[in-house]
Amino acid sequence: MRLDEVNSIIGRKVVVKVPATSANLGPGFDTLGMALSYYDELEVEAVDAHDSIVEVIGEGQGDVPTGDDNLVVKSIAFTFAHFRQPMPGLRLKAHNYIPHGRGMGSSGAAVVAGIMAAKGLLDGLVEMSSGDLLEMATELEGHPDNVAPALFGGLTIAWQDENGPKHKKLFVHRGVSPLVLVPKNKMSTELARSLQPQSVPHDDAVFNVSRSALLIAALTQSPELLLAATEDRLHQSYRAAAMPETDAVITALRQAGHAAVVSGAGPSVLVLASDPAQRLAAAKLAAEKFPLWQPLMLAVDFKGATVITYRK
Repeated sequence: MRLDEVNSIIGRKVVVKVPATSANLGPGFDTLGMALSYYDELEVEAVDAHDSIVEVIGEGQGDVPTGDDNLVVKSIAFTFAHFRQPMPGLRLKAHNYIPHGRGMGSSGAAVVAGIMAAKGLLDGLVEMSSGDLLEMATELEGHPDNVAPALFGGLTIAWQDENGPKHKKLFVHRGVSPLVLVPKNKMSTELARSLQPQSVPHDDAVFNVSRSALLIAALTQSPELLLAATEDRLHQSYRAAAMPETDAVITALRQAGHAAVVSGAGPSVLVLASDPAQRLAAAKLAAEKFPLWQPLMLAVDFKGATVITYRK
C-alpha cells in the first residue's frame, strides 16, 4: 500500500451489523448453523494513532477488553495482516445485544464484525471474496458452524476439506418460527466440548446421520417433521449434567411436542416451531414452567453480516 493509500483510510468510517446464530440445531453437530434476527452493531473509524480505543455498550460492558486485545480489534488486525496492509489506529463503538456465553454465537459475531469492519475500511484497496471471509473467520473462531451463518445468513451447512472451510447456504421454509430461551447463567464452550467422548457407538452415529439429513428437509420443505428431525445422540446427552436446567427445559418442551434443542454450546434453548402459533404455545409453556428464562421470538436472518462504508 502506498503512503497516499494509507492516508486515504484515515477518517474512513464503517458501520457493521452481525446476526446472532445458533449452531448444531440438534443433530448437526459442528456442521449446521442458522442466523437469527438479533444483532450486534459496530461503528469503527480509522484514525491517525498507534492504538485502538473501544467503547462497549450493552453486553460485556465493563467486562470485555477495550484496547488492542479486544476480540473485534484483534479480528480487524488479523484481516489487515492477512492482506499485508498496515493497521491504522481505531476508534470503535460496539453496541452488543447478543448475550455472551449463552450459545448464541457472540464470539463468532465479534470475529465476523471485525473482519467485515476491515473489509469496509479496505474497500477499494483490497478485494475479499466470500471464501476469504470464511477462511479468516474459521481460523480465528476455530470452526465454521457459527461464523458461516453470521457471515452469509440463512441456514448453512459448513465443512472443511484440504482446501479449507466451505459452506452452502439454504433458505428456510417460511413457516419455521425460531424461539430462543435465554437463562441468566453462562456456559463455557470449552467446557461443553470437553464433556463429549472421542468416539460414539455406531448406532448413535447412524442415528445422527439420519436425523441431520431429515433436518435439512424439515427446515427447507417440511416443518411438520421438525420434532423428529431434531433428535440427537451425539452431544446433548453428554452435556446435560453440566446444564441440568437446560436439560429440564428441553425435556419439558419436547414432551409437549416442541422441537427444542441446545443452542450452540448452551445453555440457551432453541425451539424450532413449525409455525407462529406453535411458537406461541412453546413460549407460554416455558413462561409457566421456567419464568426466569428470557424468551426471544426471532426470525431467520437471510442477509448475514452487512457493512456500510463512509469515506471522509
